[in-house]
Amino acid sequence: MAKNPSTTGTPPNASAETAKIHDQKLQRGAGGELHQVAEGDTPIMTTAQGGPVADDQNSVRVGPRGPLVMDDFHFREKIFHFDHERIPERVVHARGYGAHGYFETYESLAAYTRADLFQRPGERTPAFVRFSTVAGSKGSFDLARDVRGFAVKLYTQEGNWDLVGNNIPVFFIQDAIRFPDMVHAVKPEPDRAFPQAQSAHDNFWDFISLTPESMHMIMWIMSDRAIPRSFRFMEGFGVHTFRFVNAKDESTFVKFHWKPKLGLQSVAWNEAVKINGADPDYHRRDLWQSIQSGNFPEWELQVQLFDQDFADKFDFDVLDATKIIPEEILPPQPVGRLVLDRMPDNFFAETEQVAFMTQNVPPGIDFSNDPLLQGRNFSYLDTQLKRLGGPNFTHLPINAPKCPFAHFQQDGHMAMRNPVGRANYQPNSWGEGPRETPMRGYRHFPAAEQGEKARLRPESFADHYSQARQFYISQTPPEKRHIASALTFELSKVETPVIRERMVAHLFNIDETLARTVGHKLGFQSMPKPADAAMPTRQDLDPSPALSIIENGPKRFEGRKLGILATDGVDAALLRALIDAVTAEKAVFEIIAPKVGGVTASDGEWVPAHQMIDGGPSVLYDAVAILPSKDAIADLVMEATARDFVADAFSHCKFIGYVEVAMPLLEKAGIAGDLDEGTIKLGAAADAQSFVAELGKLRIWGREPSVKLGQASPPIE
Repeated sequence: MAKNPSTTGTPPNASAETAKIHDQKLQRGAGGELHQVAEGDTPIMTTAQGGPVADDQNSVRVGPRGPLVMDDFHFREKIFHFDHERIPERVVHARGYGAHGYFETYESLAAYTRADLFQRPGERTPAFVRFSTVAGSKGSFDLARDVRGFAVKLYTQEGNWDLVGNNIPVFFIQDAIRFPDMVHAVKPEPDRAFPQAQSAHDNFWDFISLTPESMHMIMWIMSDRAIPRSFRFMEGFGVHTFRFVNAKDESTFVKFHWKPKLGLQSVAWNEAVKINGADPDYHRRDLWQSIQSGNFPEWELQVQLFDQDFADKFDFDVLDATKIIPEEILPPQPVGRLVLDRMPDNFFAETEQVAFMTQNVPPGIDFSNDPLLQGRNFSYLDTQLKRLGGPNFTHLPINAPKCPFAHFQQDGHMAMRNPVGRANYQPNSWGEGPRETPMRGYRHFPAAEQGEKARLRPESFADHYSQARQFYISQTPPEKRHIASALTFELSKVETPVIRERMVAHLFNIDETLARTVGHKLGFQSMPKPADAAMPTRQDLDPSPALSIIENGPKRFEGRKLGILATDGVDAALLRALIDAVTAEKAVFEIIAPKVGGVTASDGEWVPAHQMIDGGPSVLYDAVAILPSKDAIADLVMEATARDFVADAFSHCKFIGYVEVAMPLLEKAGIAGDLDEGTIKLGAAADAQSFVAELGKLRIWGREPSVKLGQASPPIE
């Protein structure tokens, strides 16, 4: 008779390795290695029901080579869960990345709003922020030319507030009923399922060229705002006009702005294309590394506050989501700061399952009649029901309020909390359960409304070109060139000539030079007439310097990254001086070497490398320093990636520090004859500090016309 298997020791069907792990109390490390652990240090693996698991490596079968048996409940549970790991990705904003932090109020805003988080100076409210691209799938790359979502969930003491915004303050459309069409148009074309995470195709530009209200947004999308250097260097906007409502039920209109502490910064288009190849997770990695290193990203919340009288006198309708109120006309007031200081413990549980909804507002914040906002308020709840499987997505920790809450909602898919006691309704005679509170509860602002019920668009929404022109004339010459270049590139991918012509016809209503530049570059034999306009473009709007990235740059290198290309024999004193100067600027550095292990400096000290030259192109850095030794330069010159490292840094208008022995590499890269104020010779360690001080300027835009990188022709000045 077969002997009964022992109830202790090694499971009878375990593999040799499993037996070794079990009997010797070994645990697998991060690299797959086995190491011994003390008794009680390792938690016991269990099923989802809590039952201890004896063997997680082998299914139950009949004999060593026989069929599996159906009563292997552990295998069944494990595969069942794996088969259902994926939930529907977001239709838009699918590729996102999030972090935890807090919002700190500066001063009480009780005069304007009774929203609890704005009552007490210095109070910190927990926050979760999700950044995202809009058009691409979860697997797309970070640096697509696209809008960036900037969604903030604030866990206030009177309920969650979701400020679901973007890094651009306007939108493509004025009414939410057009949203499905806009999204369908920008997504991959349905008969071919490409292009992914790109707007450079016929369907998108066909829709845009037939939608004049999109022209203001198009100026923003074709600008460098759509290719930010990182989440840390971009603005956020609530987009819509909201209301603050105070304890007296008095209303003040408000528009929300998030201003990055580190200033604005974007990348060049050619740079973005190469970053997507070198590191498609560039923005994710940047946020992760910044928070993990203790350099916590920070934004200031600023608000534009105005009354009905201002709204009535303003040149444009404040309910039109395709318009802004220029900051020079209505300066934003700082009211608090947002700091991100902790990454999620699990990406799926938090970043992927977080549910933002524009209708989540605490008492003291209300909506305007912006038709796009009103439509979003209706839509978001449906979205979360579809994605998260049922009405109880608020039971998930990332979505649950952090303040006390109570209601009679019950049952449904995956209910984790239900009413306790006899009563699950209200009013009831049992004295059980929560009751409403008219004084503390949410009260909508009692706006008086009148008019016929009809499908219509107000005449005040009809000017589609004036603010588009204002945005364009507010840009510096390099930024204007980038807009023209972006339009040229995108429209060059459009296969239907009439769509290209319609789009250039719209550009004539924005700026004639821009239109002719794009038309010329596209090879037009003759220029189209300006598109018919419901209202003529206003020529009297002043430029708004706040709309320019370059005009609002940081003027310092803080939060940026210097790439140091080094070889064996690198000048140890110069290298140390560079590292010290960068650190003093609250910036970071990476050593790039021929081999990822590192290099031996001139003093014999071993210097570990962060990247090898093949995997650390200069597009990953805000500035570079070239520090080869005399003995190593000959080999470096023969390295194609080293040549590209220098050539790309130069053509992307970055600062380049170099030692004299690096000149053969500069010659090989084709820039030795074009050295300018942004290519700085480092003769000794004493030069490091002055070099790093220059890096606050970030780019040498005066170099751009000479390198002709993506420049539209003829040039725009």
